[in-house]
Amino acid sequence: MSVEGELQAVVTVTVPYQDADPAGVAWHGNYFRYFDVARCALLEKIDYGYRQMDESGYFWPIIDAQVRFIHPALYDDVLEVEATLIESEYRLKIAYIVRDHNGRRITKGHTIQVAVEKDSGELLLGSPAALLDRLEQYERNSGGGS
Repeated sequence: MSVEGELQAVVTVTVPYQDADPAGVAWHGNYFRYFDVARCALLEKIDYGYRQMDESGYFWPIIDAQVRFIHPALYDDVLEVEATLIESEYRLKIAYIVRDHNGRRITKGHTIQVAVEKDSGELLLGSPAALLDRLEQYERNSGGGS
């Protein structure tokens, strides 16, 4: 898909009290929740959020996730989380950048998801038409692509 690298979503997340340790630093595991908020916004742009995935007959488990911590996020920090579609032909690879209120990059990472047929439990070797068709439609509607 030529929307790869171009399809993005940006969300704002405020670090709540319960996400921080006694020193006020956001616990590392919470970044995956912040990634999920941005990933949902990205998938909604192509009308293929979790509900649509389910209705299309596929589960999309995360099989790989990576995060690199550069600077800490603190309780009550307002974060900007950017999700960018990197790969879609065989799997969904989404990259993330988390910035603080000054625009300083504090965390980056990615997740990889694969399509699994709900009925059979079989892993697909490529992305299903349910995803690819939505990406093509998004590209046509947005005028994106090369």
